[in-house]
Amino acid sequence: MLSRISQLGARLLRETRAGNLTTNSGNNYQGQVSRHSAPAKSILFSTATSSHHDEGGEDKEKISVTFVNKDGTEKTISVPVGMSMLEAAHENDIELEGACEGSLACSTCHVIVMDVKDYNKLEDPTDEENDMLDLAFGLTETSRLGCQVIAKPELDGVRLALPAATRNFAVDGFVPKPH
Repeated sequence: MLSRISQLGARLLRETRAGNLTTNSGNNYQGQVSRHSAPAKSILFSTATSSHHDEGGEDKEKISVTFVNKDGTEKTISVPVGMSMLEAAHENDIELEGACEGSLACSTCHVIVMDVKDYNKLEDPTDEENDMLDLAFGLTETSRLGCQVIAKPELDGVRLALPAATRNFAVDGFVPKPH
C-alpha cells in the first residue's frame, strides 16, 4: 500500500504529464486540478517540514534570544518562531555542539535556561529528553536540550547559558561544523 505522500506525488506526476495541473503565480501546487487549464511550466513540491524557511517572501515572526557563553560573554540573536535553539545557534556561529544533529541521541546541545519564569513557559521535557539530560555535564534544575527548545512568542527575551563543558566522545577541542 502506498503512503499518502506517495499517492500525492504519483497524482502530481500524472496530472503534470497530462497538463491538467492548475498552479498559482508562484508555481506552487495548490491542490486544484482542472482539465481545462494550461499546462504548468514547473511545480515545486517538497516534503520538508522545517518552518524557518521564507515562503513567498513573507517575514516570519522572530524572538530575541541571548546566549551566554562559557566565558560569560553574551550574544543576542533574532530567532524565527518555530526554530530550535540548536539550529539558531548553528546559524549564528554560537558554539553549541549538537553532535547528533537534533535527533535526541546525545546531550551536547545542553543549555541552561537562566530565568525560571522562562523555563516554566516551556513544555515539559519528554522522557527521551530527560534520559539524555541525565548524561549532560553541569545539569541544573533549568537544563534543557537546545534541540528541544523551540522558539515561540512567549519566549521573547529568553537567556540561555552554555555549560562549561559537554560530554562527548570527540577529541577535546574539536569544534564541529554544522551541516
